[in-house]
Amino acid sequence: MTILPDFRTIRPASIDEAIAALAGHPTAVPVAGATDLLPNLRRGLGKPEALVDMTSIAGLAGIDETGGGLRIGAGVTLAQLAADARVRQHFPVVAEAALAVAGPTHRAAGTVGGNLCQDTRCMFYNQSEWWRKSNSYCLKYDGEQCHVAPRTKICFATYRGDLAPALMVLQAEAELAGPGGRRTIMLVDLFRDDGADHLTLGVGEMLVAITLKRNGRLRAGYAKLRIRDAIDFPLVGVAAALERDGERILSLKMAVTGSNPAPLMVPTDSLAGQGWTEATQKTLAAALKKTAKLQNTTSVGMSYRRRVLLATARRLVDGLWGGGACP
Repeated sequence: MTILPDFRTIRPASIDEAIAALAGHPTAVPVAGATDLLPNLRRGLGKPEALVDMTSIAGLAGIDETGGGLRIGAGVTLAQLAADARVRQHFPVVAEAALAVAGPTHRAAGTVGGNLCQDTRCMFYNQSEWWRKSNSYCLKYDGEQCHVAPRTKICFATYRGDLAPALMVLQAEAELAGPGGRRTIMLVDLFRDDGADHLTLGVGEMLVAITLKRNGRLRAGYAKLRIRDAIDFPLVGVAAALERDGERILSLKMAVTGSNPAPLMVPTDSLAGQGWTEATQKTLAAALKKTAKLQNTTSVGMSYRRRVLLATARRLVDGLWGGGACP
């Protein structure tokens, strides 16, 4: 760890002030709990001229009922999200994913916006300055080559957030605000499959809230593989949401995290109208293999991660099909 770089701290009181601060300082970084940002800065990853503290902005830290669901502010802490009775009743997979993040102290500080917009990670990136320098840096920061996938022109640092896949299978929408006004996109469109540039936010733009719509017929769950059952990021994580019509799949949505530079939806439309059989399980496994571009880590190899991902996804859908997962 190194000494923190010099920076200004700007504490806006409104969303408009925050946008102005982000737009007016090209290297400025928004911050709330800082559970992801601070360790990176201590490793010399980034030298922002300003940190824009989002914790005093009114309206960012609330969970409000809408006509058909919930609007979750980007400043809501993960602990608050997991404990909210409305989230637990109507969107239990979201509470489940929030509880899967790190440990209690991280969840008490970390926010929805921070977890969704967290930096991508890599064994060649999340290191000390002298370690990275000895490897001629990397494509994500100060270098010219991705050491994980050297034959590609894209950084393969992976996204490890837990909330994103759970929200994506529920078809969550993201509310953004920036110099050009406000816009709403599907949450899946917030991400880009490039580890060095994985968010589609424009200059001065920020995530304001997530909106969810209720669907009483949907059953959803989230499963995460990690070395330790606390603190660790996922080696792989998978979320699924199932609508069942008798012995047929009416709809199956699945998303993965920890495998690619972005959390990704798995193409599952071809399973609609079929039963949960050995044939559909093989089709899902093929789609997962095609989607998840797993690489070796310092602790486990990619073949092990792939096997665990396939087994975890199947077990998750088994539970949803049998009605044993969260309603």
